[in-house]
Amino acid sequence: MKKKSLKLMVATLAVVMTAGIFTGCADKTAKTTPETKNTELSGSITAAGSTALQPLAELGAKNFLDKNPGATVNVQGGGSGTGLKLVLESSVEIGNSDIYAKDKAGIDATALKDHKVCVIGIAAVTNPKVKVDSLTKKQLLDIFTGKIKNWKEVGGADIAVTVINRPASSGTRATFKQFGLDGREEVAGLTSDSSGAVKGMITKTDGAISYLALSYFSDEANKKGLNVLKIDGISASAENISTDKYKIWAYEHMYTKGEPTGLTKAYLDYMISDEMKAGIKKLGYIPMADMKAKRD
Repeated sequence: MKKKSLKLMVATLAVVMTAGIFTGCADKTAKTTPETKNTELSGSITAAGSTALQPLAELGAKNFLDKNPGATVNVQGGGSGTGLKLVLESSVEIGNSDIYAKDKAGIDATALKDHKVCVIGIAAVTNPKVKVDSLTKKQLLDIFTGKIKNWKEVGGADIAVTVINRPASSGTRATFKQFGLDGREEVAGLTSDSSGAVKGMITKTDGAISYLALSYFSDEANKKGLNVLKIDGISASAENISTDKYKIWAYEHMYTKGEPTGLTKAYLDYMISDEMKAGIKKLGYIPMADMKAKRD
């Protein structure tokens, strides 16, 4: 009986030890598996196009790269038309645009995948010396089509009107023309190739008027040297834009050629993540979830 009991104890001990060995192995595997799956993003991508979207794309890239130091995201301007052309040619991974690809001549929209990231309002902006705070829609049309040539004609200072436009490739120009000017052709005036340059020209030209995305004067410091006009007494506020009470606004698109993968997909996913909502609002954009009105 003693020999049998001893054999039983030895057998039991062997089973316990074997189970312990397997348990230890299992614990080690569980601890290392997440580490092997957590591969760091690397490589380089470029997003180019809309200068209205550029401030947000740059902020998103900075925050994204803080979390993924092994990756590189280049953000460039050039205008919406340029962004769409470059992504279609596979010269860049992302084409930023204020307009739908289908609305741009020469662009095969069927080859592109649309990623809407937010909404931006566009306002008519003047040099403060014009002494005008609000225009009627008719006055706005008459100024940009050349019928009104001096600010005193709309109750302002005795200063000649200087219209500053963006080039044909600009999505900001296309949006302002469609929703601010009812599709009418603007008078020939000065032309600048970026929103930042337009902002600088307005501050330095006494009678200047142009149009800018709200992202270029998102706080009081950025409004220095600018006078943002109301249209028919309605300001380009987030609430007025979200309800379509203020009409001059556009979706901000980030287009890819086909479905995005790898680093491109990770960056786009971050751009529409909850982490970016505060930055979207701070820079003057409107999160998609806050929009009550919709537009095709």
